[in-house]
Amino acid sequence: MAYKKVVVIGSGFAGLSTATHLAAEGQDVLLLEKNKTLGGRARKFEAEGFVFDMGPSWYWMPDVFERYFEKFGKKVSDYYTLTRLDPSYAVFFGAGDVLDVPADLEKFKQCLEELEPGAAKKLDLFLQQSAYKYQKGIHDLVHRPSLSLAEFLDFSLLKDLFRMDIFQSMSTHVRKFFSHDKIIRLMEFPVLFLGETAQNIPALYSLMNYADIALGTWYPMGGMHRIIEGMVQLAEEKGVEIRSEAEVKKINVQEGKAVSLLLANGETVEFDVLVAGADYHHVDKELLDPAWSNYSDAYWDKRTLAPSSLLFYLGVNKRLANLRHHNLFFDEPLGPHAEAIYTHPAWPEKPLFYVSVPSQTDPSVAPEGMENVFILIPLAPDLEDPEQTREYYFNLVMDRLEKLTGQEIRSHIVYKKSYAHRDFKEDYHAFKGNAYGLANTLMQTAILKPSLKNKKLSNVFYTGQLTVPGPGVPPSLISGGVVAKEVIKSLKK
Repeated sequence: MAYKKVVVIGSGFAGLSTATHLAAEGQDVLLLEKNKTLGGRARKFEAEGFVFDMGPSWYWMPDVFERYFEKFGKKVSDYYTLTRLDPSYAVFFGAGDVLDVPADLEKFKQCLEELEPGAAKKLDLFLQQSAYKYQKGIHDLVHRPSLSLAEFLDFSLLKDLFRMDIFQSMSTHVRKFFSHDKIIRLMEFPVLFLGETAQNIPALYSLMNYADIALGTWYPMGGMHRIIEGMVQLAEEKGVEIRSEAEVKKINVQEGKAVSLLLANGETVEFDVLVAGADYHHVDKELLDPAWSNYSDAYWDKRTLAPSSLLFYLGVNKRLANLRHHNLFFDEPLGPHAEAIYTHPAWPEKPLFYVSVPSQTDPSVAPEGMENVFILIPLAPDLEDPEQTREYYFNLVMDRLEKLTGQEIRSHIVYKKSYAHRDFKEDYHAFKGNAYGLANTLMQTAILKPSLKNKKLSNVFYTGQLTVPGPGVPPSLISGGVVAKEVIKSLKK
């Protein structure tokens, strides 16, 4: 195998994973990051003694992280300490109507049984099916590069695809087991991470319920950015050179081959192979000349994107009552909010929202006696988000948060920062200001996702949330390994 100079654009989970896999194979790897801090959407920032994770806050699928570090002879515990959350999260259905979801499976089954007699036994069957989907999906299907239909044309796999309910919606699947509205909402909640409603997500993704209920919700002490710090340390141990504040402005092509990058500072960086972990659409339509683009504008406009978000990072100068580490506010119907995201994009009238208070678990992320609060409102991509609109929704959410938790919060806020569409575009060149990538609909699964290879340039590849296997932290880790294998294959040729 020829050893080459490989450049990876982007230091998110997928970019770091790609760079580390390739460096471990002996390649000369340079990773370029646009921003001052590393981690992509998983960056952190510090202000007035508070340490904020900017993006991902849920640690699910711990086995994926373990497998990642084990590939390089390491363990998760070499880089950060995990704590399992109990309760896993709290769900607010209304005033005085709060469900703490216990980490213990038997206690969780008891909760369901109290809501719907017989639900405990049904959960056993539901989890048995979702466990199979998890093992097949997370440990097999998502590791396929999806470059050809032939990858999926073996008889045993075709049987598996039907067994995994790929042609049935998550909504239909859940209702085969449960009838109580609260249980249905609990079971459908995890697919919100996948960027569509349960009506439009294949029931294959009940594997997310297995991740939630059986594998548990965890937290890396210090914050989610500890994972990035561990990955950066491992990448450098393997020989990856990492440069921040190195934004790429253009990919130069000569004689049908990508040969160099033009950086914002005017520098030219040459390479033999390029892997783009930056926003796929930005690379495809802005960094490459049209002759070398994979997809047309019409193609991109027809993609179903996962939501964007309005985020608030708050520092509060007192301890808060009646809140857990993770809190889901389902006190309003999902239907109108979902319609405002997916059907008729608009700012929702009564949005559902999520609140994370990591200082409930980890005192290091806030000054003593204070709380670190992260609020997320899912929104349609490509909305205008002026300051007055952000402030309106801040007060709307805070009215409900204070009422449902029975406490004054706003007067105790000592730090506040908002983040939404235009910030995602500015910081990550995010297509239409999306936060999570492409939605995992049936028509955007496997070979129907944007290809991890450039169709016209043999030495350009893609990784991350807009290509296979899809959005989320564990899939992004896996995506880096999948594309690295394809790069190595190309070098062996």
